[in-house]
Amino acid sequence: MHTIVFLDRASLKANVRRPAFGHEWREHAASGAGEVVERLRGATIAITNKVALRAADIAQLPELKMVAISATGTNNVDLDACRERGIIVSNIRDYSLVAVPEHCFSLILALRRNLKAYGADVDAGHWQRSSQFCLHSHPIADLAGSRLGIVGYGALGKKVAAIGRAFGMRIAVVSRSTVDDPGVEVLTLDELLRTSDVVSLHLPLTAQTANMIGAQQLAQMKPGALLINTARGGLVDEAALARALTGGVLGGAGFDVLSQEPPAPDNPLLALRLPNFILTPHVAWASAGAMQTLADMLIDNVEAFEAGRPLNVV
Repeated sequence: MHTIVFLDRASLKANVRRPAFGHEWREHAASGAGEVVERLRGATIAITNKVALRAADIAQLPELKMVAISATGTNNVDLDACRERGIIVSNIRDYSLVAVPEHCFSLILALRRNLKAYGADVDAGHWQRSSQFCLHSHPIADLAGSRLGIVGYGALGKKVAAIGRAFGMRIAVVSRSTVDDPGVEVLTLDELLRTSDVVSLHLPLTAQTANMIGAQQLAQMKPGALLINTARGGLVDEAALARALTGGVLGGAGFDVLSQEPPAPDNPLLALRLPNFILTPHVAWASAGAMQTLADMLIDNVEAFEAGRPLNVV
């Protein structure tokens, strides 16, 4: 009989059904690094969203057979150590194909139309004291006719492109895979940064993509351009981004992710109080519908493993 331990159950606000096979189920709202080994002792299946499973932990868990990641990102699990031990690792894919693109465009629209600045003006009483019916104190730009540059053209990137086309935007992408979608222009990263009005990141965090957007890349972007990141915080050099925003190099940025989460108090982006910067606390994925889809797929992965037909293996 399997023993299943969910290390950070509180990270998933959804109904998690119990697997349809004999098992013991244990769950913890959250787990610190020093608690992982003890809580997983005797477990055959570990479930983790963001709790790290490192090689030193895995070496102390001889009964572990599967790690079910209740998220898409896998950088919190030492995949090489799992492969060496024959431990199956599965993740969740394509569960947020509505939630993340909608959040992405919420950020884009709020920044292009300066909603944060206008809301602050109303709160401060500026509209009430206006000499005319409207208060035109900040520039407003349409999406139609502008170029949306998408870095990473997987399932999420394609959904973002579809929404962009519906707004009348021109689509350019950076992609490792062949792209044959009509009306989509494939560019190098440098070309995309120089020519896009909005740049949106949709790729995983790896050794190759870490800090791929730094001071040099930010300086290449068009004056007034927006940078949107609903993927992984480590893709962007946060200190360089803070300098670009305060120095007027960048038109604006909308981020849902940071390199460390929860963020350290000294993260340079937390100190920004700018109308053209929006930071949300890693919730692009977290609509009620997306979380329930994730929970269902999580147990699908566990049941498929037990049946000898593992799904979504990384």
